[in-house]
Amino acid sequence: MGSIRFLPRRLVIAVIVVLSLGWCGVANAHPHGWIDLGVRVILDDQGRVEALHQRWLMDPFYSLVVLEELGRAEGDASMEARLDQLGMEIRDNVAAQHYFTELTHDGHTVALGEVKEYTVMQRGSRVEFSFVLPLETPLALEGKAMQYQVFDPSYYIEIVHEAEDDETPREDALVVVGADIACTTRIEPADPDPAKVTEAAMLDYDDQAEPGLGRFFAETGEVSCHG
Repeated sequence: MGSIRFLPRRLVIAVIVVLSLGWCGVANAHPHGWIDLGVRVILDDQGRVEALHQRWLMDPFYSLVVLEELGRAEGDASMEARLDQLGMEIRDNVAAQHYFTELTHDGHTVALGEVKEYTVMQRGSRVEFSFVLPLETPLALEGKAMQYQVFDPSYYIEIVHEAEDDETPREDALVVVGADIACTTRIEPADPDPAKVTEAAMLDYDDQAEPGLGRFFAETGEVSCHG
C-alpha cells in the first residue's frame, strides 16, 4: 500500500484551497472548520463510567477536501484502506492533545486512557471519525455529576454537539449505555466572554491562538446517574 498522508490537524490544505478559490473572507477568523459531535457514555456492569464513545462528523467542505485528497493518493489501496490509515493518523495527532477531551467529576479531573478502538467512514458526503476513549480507571459517579468538554485548544476547529437545528442538540448527541440504571444528561451551551469572541474574530488563518482558547467556546456535557 502506498503512503497516505493525513491532512494536518489545522486543516492547512483546506485553508489553501479556500484561498486559491478567492474565498478569503472564509479564512479571516477562527474557527476555520467545525465538527459535529456525538457522545455515548459507556457504563460497565457495575454502573461505573468506563469510556466515552465519540463520533466526530467533519464539516462538508473539509470532508470534500479529505475525500478528494485520498482519492488522488498514490498506490492501489482501496478507499476503505485509505480511510483506515487516515483514522490512525487522526488518532495519533490528537493523542498529544488528550483527544481534545477534558473530563471532570465532583470538581476533580478524571484521567483518561489510550485510544485503541477507532474507525473512519464516509457518512453521506461527510467524513466521520469515531473512537472509544477509555477512562484510566472506571468511575463510580455516586450521585455526583460527571462533566466533559471536547474542544480544539487552538479553536481552529469548532466542536459542537450534533444538532437538529442551530440551537437544539439531537437526542442522540449525548446518551448513556450499558448498565440499567437511571441517568440524566444535559448539554450546556458555551457562554464565552465577549472579549474572547473578539479575540477569536481577530485571528487570521495563520495566527497562533493563545493556549486553551477553544475551552471558552466549548459546550459542556453532563451526566448524573443514581442506583
